[in-house]
Amino acid sequence: MAPISQQIANMVDMLPEADQILALELMRKLVLAWDPDFTKTTPGEAMAINRAAAEMAAGDYLTDSAINWN
Repeated sequence: MAPISQQIANMVDMLPEADQILALELMRKLVLAWDPDFTKTTPGEAMAINRAAAEMAAGDYLTDSAINWN
């Protein structure tokens, strides 16, 4: 975590829980104002998602029941 991010996190931790929620909503609004589509994936993430979707479509996966959990 970047030093300034750590400093912000430490400051938020000092707040009462209700104010922490308010701070979270403020940060969410700031990020959305900065980049309205901040949830978009990076090119690498998009490739991994597409590869996983193709594997799933091809039936190339394990089910929970196929794993020996003991």
